[in-house]
This record gives sequence, structure tokens and C-alpha cells, in this order.
Amino acid sequence: MSEPQKTPLYNIHKERGGKVIDFGGWYLPVQFSSIIEEVNDTRTNAGLFDVSHMGEIIVEGPNSENFLQKMLTNDVTKLKDGKIQYTLMCYENGGVVDDFVVYRLQENKYLLVVNATNTKKDYDWLKKHQIEGVEVKDYSDEYGQIAIQGPKAEQILQRLTDYPLENIKFFNFANVKLDDFEVLLSRTGYTGEDGFEIYSDASDTKAIWERLEQVGETDGLKPIGLGARDVLRFEVCLPLYGNELSPEITPLEAGLGFFVKLKKDKDFIGKNVLQKQKEQGLPKTLVGFEMLDKGIPRTGYTIEKDGEEIGFVSSGSHSPTLDKVIGLGFINPEYNEIGTELEVKIRNRTARAKIVKTPFYGRG
Repeated sequence: MSEPQKTPLYNIHKERGGKVIDFGGWYLPVQFSSIIEEVNDTRTNAGLFDVSHMGEIIVEGPNSENFLQKMLTNDVTKLKDGKIQYTLMCYENGGVVDDFVVYRLQENKYLLVVNATNTKKDYDWLKKHQIEGVEVKDYSDEYGQIAIQGPKAEQILQRLTDYPLENIKFFNFANVKLDDFEVLLSRTGYTGEDGFEIYSDASDTKAIWERLEQVGETDGLKPIGLGARDVLRFEVCLPLYGNELSPEITPLEAGLGFFVKLKKDKDFIGKNVLQKQKEQGLPKTLVGFEMLDKGIPRTGYTIEKDGEEIGFVSSGSHSPTLDKVIGLGFINPEYNEIGTELEVKIRNRTARAKIVKTPFYGRG
């Protein structure tokens, strides 16, 4: 087996006492203090996240818009320079290759920020379907990426730039100078909190992280690991590839129909199956539930109704913010009404759960 890769922040994580693990082929910190503390730090102050393992693929050329319309479920023609769009890329069977965000850098030039473990798969899929007038290049090794998330993120980051950050609206970006570093700064994130993601030259990433720590110390800015990141995204029901999305799960089944534009001008890969699902109904649907009995609903556990298997758990955890045990799962749509009681098979016993409204948590 090959050695996991290191991000530009690997040494900082070790110096800060982070518990570093092999996460999908990358050395990344799972936690620095405790997952509960780190969730609370992010929800009340702000947290720093190393997301340098994410993939960055640039698609450019005179035919790039036309190409992305064919490859992606969302409508790329709605993007303007400085705007960002969440989208999915599907197989012919409607299952998901990956979910990611697309930045329109300029006319005929787009940045695709993809899931780290899917970077090669995405790149190969794009190359397989590449058309004339389009270039597809993987620039992942050249980028470092830091996320600063939480209610104090803007005021902390503003100390490093004269650019008026309030002008960067949600799902927009700008090219900004942070101290002496030229970065691409987007108002995006994966926690449900306000915040930014900073794309820099990989060689600048360590210095930017250290400056953020310095200017954010008085506001309680803390480094946050993968454990808390997963709980934060789960509390606001943001999908995780491999849990809520996979080659066997379609965007419609995952409740992401808003990002599937079946009426856009150009057909996209997977459209036929998704069109049929919309017309004929879904074989399974994603629901959120709250445990009524003790037990943590782990990924893959069976969901039952009156002793009959009706689905499976995709994510489950104790929520520090809500102080409840909650879960997401795919079930037979016949049982998806809010308030319906279900049973989750936890080892050799069943524990009662109740379907609840999602997201579990939202900013006030």
C-alpha cells in the first residue's frame, strides 16, 4: 500500500496536537480537543478546517459551457463570473459520480472543486466524455484550501484584508489579497454556518493558516478536525458522498431534485432515468429521524416498520448542538410521513425512532 498523502498543513496539525489518521489516502486530523468541543466552538465562535485534500479540476475552452451542460445536472448557463453553483455528475443509470461546486472563473473557464476521494474518478469521467474545444486539467496539487466557519468568521478574516467581505454574498467568490497572499475567497462551507473557503497556492497555505490563528485567537478561533466536520454537516443534512450519495443512489432519491434541471436545453448524462423517476415515483427516499430509544444508528443499519425491512441508515450520530441522537436513512416512500415511528436494528435488538423534519439544525 502506498503512503497517505500530506497536505501543506500536515506539520501544523502535528504541532497542534491533532490526532492524525489516514482519511481516504490523506493524513488529516480527526480531532484536536474533542468532537463535542469542536462542534460547539464552530457554532459559537469560529473554526479552522484543512480541506486541502479536495480536488480542483479546471474545465476551459470555447465549448466548455456546452460540455458541462452535458456532464452536470444543474444549469451552468445560469452562472455568471464570480458565482458558484452546487451540482451533481451522474452515470447513465442516474447514480452519482460525485457532487461538487462549480466556480465560473470567467467566460469559458470553470473551476470544479470535487470530493478528494473522487478526484481521479471525476477527472477520468470528464476526460472520457471530453469534446472538441474543451480542456480538462487536474490542478489539485497546486492548490491549498482552508475553511473558516462560524459566526465570527467574517470579522476574523476581515483583519487580514481591505476587501469588504460583506460584499461577498453566499455562493459568490472574489480574488482577494490576504496579507501578502493572492487568494480566491468564496463564501461557502460545509458546516451550515456562515464562513469562507480560501484557495491559495499550496506553498502559501501554511503561512495563511498561521496568520488566521494569530488574528483569530481573541475570538476563540480553534482548529477543527474531521470528526466535528462530519457532525456539523450532518446536523444541517448536507449530503456526504458514500453515505447519502453513491453510484446506486440518484440525486432525486437523496432529496436533491432542486439541483437537477430536467428542463434545461441540453440533455445530460443520467437524465432519462431521473425523468422516469420523477414521472413514475422513487423506489426509496431520504428521511431524517430522531431516536426514541437508546442507541446510535450507524451507517448501514437496517430500518424496519412493524418488523418488516423498509430501508437502511445512511448517517447517524449524537448531535452535540441538539443533544439528541439523530439519523438519516433511505426508506420505502410509503412510510416517509413526518411523525411515523420506525425501528432501527442495532445489533441484536431494535430501537424505536421517529421521522422528523429536516434539516435538524438551522442558523437562527
